[in-house]
Amino acid sequence: MKKFENLISLAVKSEFSDVHIAGGYPVVFRHHGTIRAEPDLIWTHEEIDRLVYDLLDKRQLQMLRSRHSVDFAKTVHFTRLRINVFNSVRGLALAVRLLPGKVPTFEDLNLHPSLEEITKLPSGLVLICGPTGQGKTTTIAALIERINQTRSVHIITLEDPIEYRYYSKRAFVEQRELGAHMVTFEQGLLDALRQDPDVVVVGELRERGTMRLTLNAAEGGNLVIATLHATTPEDAIYRICNAFPLEGQDEVRFQMASTLRWIIVQNLVYQEGLRYRLPVLAILKNTSPVRGIIRDNKLYQLESTIQMGKADGMFTKERYLKEFLETRNDFTPPVKVFQPSEEVSRERIYESPVMDEDTAVPAPAMRAMRTVAETKMTEETLSISTDDEPLVISDSPPLQDIIDRLK
Repeated sequence: MKKFENLISLAVKSEFSDVHIAGGYPVVFRHHGTIRAEPDLIWTHEEIDRLVYDLLDKRQLQMLRSRHSVDFAKTVHFTRLRINVFNSVRGLALAVRLLPGKVPTFEDLNLHPSLEEITKLPSGLVLICGPTGQGKTTTIAALIERINQTRSVHIITLEDPIEYRYYSKRAFVEQRELGAHMVTFEQGLLDALRQDPDVVVVGELRERGTMRLTLNAAEGGNLVIATLHATTPEDAIYRICNAFPLEGQDEVRFQMASTLRWIIVQNLVYQEGLRYRLPVLAILKNTSPVRGIIRDNKLYQLESTIQMGKADGMFTKERYLKEFLETRNDFTPPVKVFQPSEEVSRERIYESPVMDEDTAVPAPAMRAMRTVAETKMTEETLSISTDDEPLVISDSPPLQDIIDRLK
């Protein structure tokens, strides 16, 4: 583990974005997009096996054995890492992504400034959509961090895995990871609704139960921000509605019409002139005409509504590219924003032994529990009201006397 910590420290100082470790092969780094191997850094197969044992908990180890790979996030040497451990012809191997220790801002991500409006919403549903790897998680992180800085609210995030860690500022932020802190997103949402939230983040809408609870949470007065795999705003609404039986879809559409606030579809598009990718967004806002379209199930009209919704701050991807991105020349290069750095949050990551079924109750705790129980048994008195006088049980009263008096 010490060797791995030194490797991560070197990667941070050298601004490497990724590290690849395979048995008997030089460690491979990615630096500003280019792959290069370091012939002097070689891990043996046995060293990698020991490292995997150190990095993974029992649940993750079980997943690795059953799936032959496992994906998780971990803080090592004050640096947040996303790690994929997988089995290969070289034995176990690791692909490590070094994450920035500071949550990027809207300006860092070259996002439209109107997204600031989302952070001021008291309630409702906000969907961040797009394919895998298009920056949805980072956009949500920027939204949550701005709320954290500006509002006194309780934020609960349900993630898979936790990539950015938040340090509570004006807000109180609690983060839960799928598998480690909750069994399913549905269970996490059920828990969150009992934990006095103001803002809830749902890492991904996949199952019908999760979608139902998400709509209920938004309807109940919470601001809910969730991700969904969808290519257009119309597709996003279809995916949610079609997850339910036909007889229940009208109710879902009415819920969507009343709770939806924004749908953002995000894609990262390479710009030849800049030589890096920029986020291109399609933005739908739930105006009165949009609510009518959703209720009446005329979703095919959404595209034209977005085209005509310029005054309401809506964008098609084509107009976003032309009217926002092509009119700017002061973009922030991703290499500057996403270079690895030590985490701002230094809060301790604690795994309670109470959650480990194989861990026995510590002896001092067991003695304390016995002492409390014995004290209650010997000293506590219990008064039971009867028609005549109160019945007092103390120390060791004769059993027959108690039975007679109860009669």
